[in-house]
Amino acid sequence: MIRRIVILAEGKFSPLESKTANQAIRYLPNEVVGVIDSRNAGKTAQDILGFGGTIPIFSSLQKSFSKKPNTLLIGIAPVGGRLPDEWRAILKEAIQHKLNIINGLHTILADDEEFSSLAKKYNVTISDLRKIPSEYEVVAKGSWSTTYRKTRKAKTILTVGTDCNVGKMTASLELHREFLKRKLKSDFVATGQTGILLSGRGIAIDSVVSDFVAGAIEKEIDNRVAEGAEYIHVEGQGSLTHQGYSSVTLGLLHGVMPDAMILVHHPIREKDDYGFSITNVKKIIKLHEQILSPFKKSKVVGIAMNTVNMSPKQIREAKKKLESETNLPVADVLTYEIKEFSNVLFDEITKY
Repeated sequence: MIRRIVILAEGKFSPLESKTANQAIRYLPNEVVGVIDSRNAGKTAQDILGFGGTIPIFSSLQKSFSKKPNTLLIGIAPVGGRLPDEWRAILKEAIQHKLNIINGLHTILADDEEFSSLAKKYNVTISDLRKIPSEYEVVAKGSWSTTYRKTRKAKTILTVGTDCNVGKMTASLELHREFLKRKLKSDFVATGQTGILLSGRGIAIDSVVSDFVAGAIEKEIDNRVAEGAEYIHVEGQGSLTHQGYSSVTLGLLHGVMPDAMILVHHPIREKDDYGFSITNVKKIIKLHEQILSPFKKSKVVGIAMNTVNMSPKQIREAKKKLESETNLPVADVLTYEIKEFSNVLFDEITKY
């Protein structure tokens, strides 16, 4: 069945508040038929995001039926990732109209008796992207290590960020796509619901019990190595300097044990949710490298710049400043700059 996706982004559809919705529109444009957000009803995705063309925004699920959707994607994640009570009626209506549900929330809808019963009655599927298979409940074995149980032969590249929701998935995915263009045996490991939606596989690492985070991502990487991948781009999560979501970043660092890191930074974002300054990029780079230094030499080899809401002048000035301060290549990976950026990355990771 060809998916015709309508995205639920009620009250939050914007460049920075609806990550899953935005990336579905960017990477699955032929499948998305509309967005639900009463705040922006009557506009298009292009009006709000600057891309997405004429994909319409509707005031309600009922209004979107004119586009004959067969799938409802939950396109935003509220703080904590739980299903808001006011969305239950929307999801029930979608199921009753035989729409399959794709859910990236921490709330597992298939475990909800009301939703599961309705889905069975109307013969629709509920796909919970954050549901963790039991085989990923494992402690890290150290398969990366030359002094322990080395079985990993591929090079790993991890994106890390100066903040959350800064573009780590986009950077990893775009670099992977560029590596594929070069006929390299590259793979992309999704670690969040959006990446899993786009790639069709992965592990929602923020839903893994903390003791198993490093082991789960190590297992996923080892699976890709066994399949023949030689360069593995791992989507980063959270931020080491973010008080709320730093633990998942640390777990990824220890499980991936990256051969190289790409720092993702949004220059016009000066503070995180807690008011912590994120402008000292050199200090943040050093922090990541120091955490890995007891185990291996791993360097940040480039900066992927998020340019949302930035003018051309701001972009030019920020790029020049970052290059001067860090002596690293800086690129917007959604532009032609990705090619030269990939050249530098490839040259650097082959040194290790």
